[in-house]
Order: sequence, then structure tokens, then C-alpha cells
Amino acid sequence: MNKLVLVAACALIDPDGRVLLARRPPGKPMEGLWEFPGGKVKDGERPEQTLIRELREELGIAVDEACLAPLTFASHAYHDFHLLMPLYVCRRWEGIISAMEGQQLAWVRPNRLRDYDMPPADVPLIAHLVALL
Repeated sequence: MNKLVLVAACALIDPDGRVLLARRPPGKPMEGLWEFPGGKVKDGERPEQTLIRELREELGIAVDEACLAPLTFASHAYHDFHLLMPLYVCRRWEGIISAMEGQQLAWVRPNRLRDYDMPPADVPLIAHLVALL
């Protein structure tokens, strides 16, 4: 039986209704693919806490837990683990988004999200964002 990995992801949405994608840097698994910011949920951490931590570390922004709204989730079997990934939506944050880890960032209109090469688990989430926005 494959290990279950819990990852929290966030669709940051700007006032123009665009969604932020980050490109996985070289040397990481699935390098070069575009994804929603977030990361692995640590032991004893709630997904919302993970996103607050990860968004601060990866993008240099502060997010209030009240501004994180759950939208949907992905459940995907990769070769050596099973990914469970709740996707939250956030429209309000403090600070200016910047690539703290040298990753490429892109603000993308929902109807253009499919133009970006994403990990298999992320692809089904696009339809929910298109319906929302």
C-alpha cells in the first residue's frame, strides 16, 4: 500500500480574477511543471496553517486564516504515493508577492490555466476554478 501524502494548495486570486501559478524549480520532483502554491502538511499542522507558513516562505506574503476558503480537493495515485490535496482560494493577503525561492511565477486567467503544464493531480482542479471565476 502506498503512503498517503497530504499537501495543501492555494489558488491566490488577484482583483482581475487571475490565478497565481508557480513553476517547480530544477532539482525538485516534477521540475518545470506549474502548480498552485502550497506544500506538505507537517505532523500536528492543519492545512490552513501549512498554507500560511508556505505562502510566507515561498511568496513573502501574510495570509489570515479567515481569508482561506476551501474550494475542492484532489485525490491522485502517483507511482509511489497517494496524494490528497485540498485546494483553498484566497483573495486577500498582506505584502507583495515575490518569488522567495527563485521560482517562476505567472498570473493566469482561469480559461488559460490548461495552457500550463501541471502535475496530474492539479489538472482536475482547473474546472472548479473556471466555474468559480
